[in-house]
Amino acid sequence: MPAAYQPPVAAMRFLLEHVLDFDAQMAMLPGLEDVTSELAEEVLAQAGRMCTERLAPLNLPGDAAGTRLVDGEVVTAPGFAQAYADYVDSGWPSLAGDPAYGGQGLSRAVQIMLDEMVSAVNVSFGLFPGLTRGAAEALAAHGSEELKSLYLEKLTTGEWCGAMALTEAGAGTDLGLLRTRADPREDGSYSIIGTKIFISSGDQDFGNNIVHLVLARLPDAPAGVKGISLFLVPKFLPSGNGTPGERNAMSVGALEHKMGIHAQPTCVMNYDGATGWLVGEPGRGLNAMFTMMNAERLFVGIQGLGLADAATQAASSYARERLQGRAADGHGPVPIIAHADVRKMLLAGRAFIEPARALAAWTAIRMDVADRHPDPQARAAAHADVALLTPVIKAAFTDLGFETTVLAQQVFGGHGYIREAGIEQYVRDARITQIYEGTNGVQAMDLVARKVTMEGGEPLRRYLALIEADIEHAADHPLVPQLRDALALLADASSVIAAAEGDPDRLGAAATEYLHLFALVSLGWMWLRILAAAPALGDTRTPRGHAALARYFAAYLLPRAGLHAARIAAGPGPVMELDEELL
Repeated sequence: MPAAYQPPVAAMRFLLEHVLDFDAQMAMLPGLEDVTSELAEEVLAQAGRMCTERLAPLNLPGDAAGTRLVDGEVVTAPGFAQAYADYVDSGWPSLAGDPAYGGQGLSRAVQIMLDEMVSAVNVSFGLFPGLTRGAAEALAAHGSEELKSLYLEKLTTGEWCGAMALTEAGAGTDLGLLRTRADPREDGSYSIIGTKIFISSGDQDFGNNIVHLVLARLPDAPAGVKGISLFLVPKFLPSGNGTPGERNAMSVGALEHKMGIHAQPTCVMNYDGATGWLVGEPGRGLNAMFTMMNAERLFVGIQGLGLADAATQAASSYARERLQGRAADGHGPVPIIAHADVRKMLLAGRAFIEPARALAAWTAIRMDVADRHPDPQARAAAHADVALLTPVIKAAFTDLGFETTVLAQQVFGGHGYIREAGIEQYVRDARITQIYEGTNGVQAMDLVARKVTMEGGEPLRRYLALIEADIEHAADHPLVPQLRDALALLADASSVIAAAEGDPDRLGAAATEYLHLFALVSLGWMWLRILAAAPALGDTRTPRGHAALARYFAAYLLPRAGLHAARIAAGPGPVMELDEELL
């Protein structure tokens, strides 16, 4: 068994209070004026106890038991149904939800920090409330008042669950190829006919309703993505008093057998004339679904962060206990944490986790600003920041998160390869985060093909200017000149990307390299802001060792920026010149 996870509540409070100016930011936002870093710490401390006491004990046995399909019904791992009921009863699903629909109205930063801890202890469980929250956000943004009045409160509070049904056997990333159809009925509803695959949380045995948001085509829909509409399809049709009634004509055809997240039911869903209702405008389904998809992409990035922290904590604890080899002075055996190579693996995780948590919280605060700031221009600027960073957080956090779990497994040596140690589960669970909710290559293409040039490139210029300003005012530290050089590389690469607009080979060859260069500079920026909070480092709530971790980041991680920049400069030739028959 890996060492017990320690919720990083003190680190979270430090970021909110000393690094991100959380209290002042919230004071400017109607409805969040009373949300302070002190309140956030109190909430997160309770959340941490819930995670360690209620969800963590289910993780390893849930992975071993998995989910089963019995007579067409999903049976979740032992303890999951009761844990979900307890989670709902304690109010956790509604933390940042709209108070008009039963939510508690807290900051998204607090929500994201809760998501990190849940992902660290039980990522399979976390998908149930995470997908439900995404469904609620899509319905709130695009649903009719009738649908919102019937479904939104139950989704916001977690009483009912949500799922997203996009993918088909012949339509994955290219959703324009999907074939599920929606035939109109005289009563205004639709008959949904088709099969979807890879549907996380598609069914469960929690005893509640499950609201599927399904992409489908109307009979007269044109080909391609412009012909797709979005439909709300519940497992149970609501009765007159709003409780689950008659079973809808939808069923689980199979459960996917997966590398990881074994305790999460990933379903093949059959819709056999199921009753559904249109969400948003006909033919605008992808636009409506992207509200949920973008929320889930940020959530998946946080999964990568949470798993990285859990794995690094476990590896650090093991490295202190495992005796092997001798110290530089010849004494031994010594704990393996004394060896430089082991320390490098642990430092790599810590040097990523600390600034990643800060960048995620910064982005979440910008989401609050985009939703609530009284100034329309401030809202628009914040919305653009979130759009710019969404693919970066999803892809970079999951790539680096998976890399971190693999390094943590390496610290365990042979024990890391054995299931009983628990560390290999982090590796398997983290791997899917690089794939679902849009593969990381798709995220990179979204960044270079859309986000870099949106609004004529103004959001990108404004973001880079924020980083440059902080560099100019930074105190002396080895990170500063390194970050200045990396920022210059990012600015040059951004010009290359902007000039390549309309050239799919050049953009495709550069996309992943550019995203990781962007991420490294952003993480370095967060390290600058963390270091600027040095006067608070004497506070006992503050994590120690920031200056040393930032030096490691500057020496070992930030130099990757030069590699990414060199690959971008190489252009598409080395990628495309070999005949595809020889690949």
